[in-house]
Amino acid sequence: MRHVKTLGLLGTGVIGGGWAARALHYGIDVIAADVKPEMEEWIRGAIANAEPALARLTQAPLPPKGRLSFTTDLNAMAAQADFIQENIPENIELKQRILAQVSRHAPPDVVIASSTSGIMPSDLQRDMVAPERLIVGHPFNPVYLLPLVELVKGRLTDDASIEAAKVFYTFIGMHALKVRKEIPGHLTDRLQEALWREILHLVNDGIATTGELDESIIYGPGLRWAGMGTNQIYHLAGGEPGMRHMLHQFGPCLKWPWTKLEAPELTEALIDRMVEGTSEQAGGRSIRELERLRDDYLVAIQQVLKQFNLGAGATLKAVEERLYNDAAARTQSVAEDLSQPLKLHETAVRPEWIDYNGHMTDYRYLHVFGDAVDALLRRVGIDEAYRAAGHAPYTVESHVRHHAEVRQADAVYVTTQVLHADAKKFWLFHRMHRVSDQKLVATAEHFFVHVDSKAGKASPMPTAVLSKLQAIATAHAKLERPAEAGRGMSAR
Repeated sequence: MRHVKTLGLLGTGVIGGGWAARALHYGIDVIAADVKPEMEEWIRGAIANAEPALARLTQAPLPPKGRLSFTTDLNAMAAQADFIQENIPENIELKQRILAQVSRHAPPDVVIASSTSGIMPSDLQRDMVAPERLIVGHPFNPVYLLPLVELVKGRLTDDASIEAAKVFYTFIGMHALKVRKEIPGHLTDRLQEALWREILHLVNDGIATTGELDESIIYGPGLRWAGMGTNQIYHLAGGEPGMRHMLHQFGPCLKWPWTKLEAPELTEALIDRMVEGTSEQAGGRSIRELERLRDDYLVAIQQVLKQFNLGAGATLKAVEERLYNDAAARTQSVAEDLSQPLKLHETAVRPEWIDYNGHMTDYRYLHVFGDAVDALLRRVGIDEAYRAAGHAPYTVESHVRHHAEVRQADAVYVTTQVLHADAKKFWLFHRMHRVSDQKLVATAEHFFVHVDSKAGKASPMPTAVLSKLQAIATAHAKLERPAEAGRGMSAR
């Protein structure tokens, strides 16, 4: 299967827009194909609405953003794409017809994945050319923030297609869950539907409102589910003996008439109750407003879970590590010009970096300069493996001077000059510039001591790292020494 540089979207809509936003964010070009020409404006609006949250989700340096194009010619899209994601309505006859058509134009090594929430892949691949490359790749809304994607094989699907899809989805920051056997509704929707049926019964019987039922999840199980699933939580409920004790203690409850597996009839009265309840919960806010609210808390939850390498946070941490490594590789692939300070880090000022005056807050300057330090360290070979081996530079002193203000969304870049490097210490000087007008907005310097972190004392750097760092320092010694270097504060 081929390396994916271009994602083809077969149908747009809410799910297609989510796929587009996620792929573009990670540097993948997107060709969106829809028979309705008006969907071009819609999908561009959906991507714009997703971008603020995506910009905050990932703190690692990103590749150049992918390019979006739109066409009403499904066959032309299929001929140009390296991976095709189908997002057309949940109508099996329509899906079968369109997938068969597109498969005649897509090269046979292009995986075709369906976003279907319940149809089995064996039914979808029936009339296709090269049906072995058809899989289900079922995402969850919003696709650009929720990392889960269920991978399901059909009877004719080969393992290579599943593996190729897993590689692609992982590259764009997703958690690919292989479903062992195809089954209507896959895994997650079957679990969601069980809860959904109980909700409909409780509303229909006048026991609770939609708001009360949502509160019963928001303030309780939902918080637990963000990091641990139902099974692991129930394992904890059994105390030290774990799941076995929990099942012995609470198993008899399963015989009680608590649940109703069949859904109630969807009468107009029940539909009205559901609509009235959810409208009241919305409190007059539009769908776009609620989407942004949802995106904000999903970013925050994943950033918190990342600190514990847990659940969706572990997925985010893994893709950030890959992004950092890719960024270092990109800088190393460019012919090194040591006649000038190194330009290794560029970013944009995020909304949460703004203070009460509307400018970037003080500690975020250190954040950005710190990312520039990390970029240099990776360039000379100081990475996760290096630190795991017990070596690390420790900051002894740092100093930031502010020259101009930067505001939300301003793009900035940092250049780094190595002032000194020997076996046990090195000294860096940074300049931060605003991209739009090249204005110098801040300078900083860092002084480091190299440490054996296991022994807890200063130690010489390995020769391979020291030689790279000293090569830069030797070249930078020919540059003019910054007037602010080593400067302290004083009051006249």
